[in-house]
Amino acid sequence: MSKKTYVIGIAGGSASGKTTFTKKLQEMLEPLKVKVFHMDAYFKDEELRPKSAAFVNGKVYMDDNHPLTMDLPKLANDLEDAVSMAEDEVIIVEGLLTLWDENILKYLDLKLFVDCRADERIVRRIKRNMQWGLTYDQISEVYLDLVRFRHDEYVEPTRWRADFVLNGSAPSDLTLQMIVEWVRKKVE
Repeated sequence: MSKKTYVIGIAGGSASGKTTFTKKLQEMLEPLKVKVFHMDAYFKDEELRPKSAAFVNGKVYMDDNHPLTMDLPKLANDLEDAVSMAEDEVIIVEGLLTLWDENILKYLDLKLFVDCRADERIVRRIKRNMQWGLTYDQISEVYLDLVRFRHDEYVEPTRWRADFVLNGSAPSDLTLQMIVEWVRKKVE
């Protein structure tokens, strides 16, 4: 009889440290076989993503922080397939809306929310997105006009679904080690 794959969901705001934590967790879980689903890999093509008017000034933006911007049903199906094949000992699902989507949530054995204050997240986001070629004004404008409102609407409420809220500002090696030990015990 094969063991059940242990599934971890990691959510949090934009630039809160989700991907960094996921990478460290995956490394620490070696030599277990770990598969990672990054929600960012499920963005729809640009022409299929919703556009939304900013709440304050009405300016229209591509809304990359809305649930309809990602193919969440495909992610849920891919997750279901991976769980049913049971080829991996651990699966990690990481992204803004990991704890928002009911079809993903039902597979999660451990739910984590990486918390980080908004001012720190915007600074991180500016640094990251400027490396991608965006200007300071482009990044700050869409954040102030739309992203922060979507965070309040879709991301922040999901922290209450988490089993643990992690400090994204000062990640703790102790917390990481405790989670690794917990997962190892569940997999054995």
